[in-house]
Amino acid sequence: MASRNPARPLSPHLQVYKWGPHMLVSILHRATGSGMATVGSLLLVWWLAAIAAGDQAYATFVDVFTTDTGGLNILGYVIGVGLTLSLFQHMMSGIRHMVLDIGAGYELKRNKMGALATMVASVALTIVFWLYMGIK
Repeated sequence: MASRNPARPLSPHLQVYKWGPHMLVSILHRATGSGMATVGSLLLVWWLAAIAAGDQAYATFVDVFTTDTGGLNILGYVIGVGLTLSLFQHMMSGIRHMVLDIGAGYELKRNKMGALATMVASVALTIVFWLYMGIK
């Protein structure tokens, strides 16, 4: 069945809504959840397979992410920091969503501040975590 007015847009919300931090946090929540599940699962399966395959396979797994001295190489840091940031972003967004579920934080200014706070907190927690790991 054809539309009565073909000039009328089908999705007017695309022209009306303005991009906001709450939209970014919603997308980040989905992306970090999917990313952690995918990357984390692949790394877990690879690690378990390397353990099961023996010393040489495990050494290869370790060599991909570490240097000869035992510290993380560039890939190890990218994966480690990326997964840590994803974890904290997903967790902070989940806490924000829990607050919204109880009925609080729907006022526009508070919602925007809550969304920004999740991003700031996730970056801050990632920095604190990796500084703490560097000290140990």
